[in-house]
Amino acid sequence: MGLRPAKCYRSLKGKAYTRKAVRVMKKAYIRGIPGARIRIFDMGNKSKREWMWEVDLVAKEPVQLRHNQLEAARMAVNKMLLDKVGRANFFFRVRAFPHHVLRENPLATGAGADRFQKGMRHAFGRPIGTAARVKPGKVVFSVWVDKKDFIDVVKEAYRIAKLKLSGDYRIEIKRFEGRI
Repeated sequence: MGLRPAKCYRSLKGKAYTRKAVRVMKKAYIRGIPGARIRIFDMGNKSKREWMWEVDLVAKEPVQLRHNQLEAARMAVNKMLLDKVGRANFFFRVRAFPHHVLRENPLATGAGADRFQKGMRHAFGRPIGTAARVKPGKVVFSVWVDKKDFIDVVKEAYRIAKLKLSGDYRIEIKRFEGRI
């Protein structure tokens, strides 16, 4: 079976629910968390530390971003920046990290399924992936550039990235004074 749609996991309902075992403490922990698809968090010119402009993609609403959504958006932004700006003229950082473990309680269907499954008994679920829990005002992506001309390219890259992410986002541009 393929991935379930992102709409199944995007809402943030209170705090993260984890298993609380009283009698058997071994069952209180999630074992075997699958690895996140996103591996690279810093791209571009990592050696240069002084930039003129910082362009951020900021969340407007609370949402969970799955690791494959973050990777797809990261690849889209990085590719456009490499093509239009050049590796030496930008520094790109993914600021949201997928810590939260997503679980699924798979239910069998078909003939004889009632003999194999337990329904909602012990329905905590098995780990199927990870997600970043993003609250309003949290910066998801940051790009630092040298020239003001490159800001339009970053805006276009963020527009494409927003199509791959759940939720609503805004772009913040500020003059960067300092070091990363």
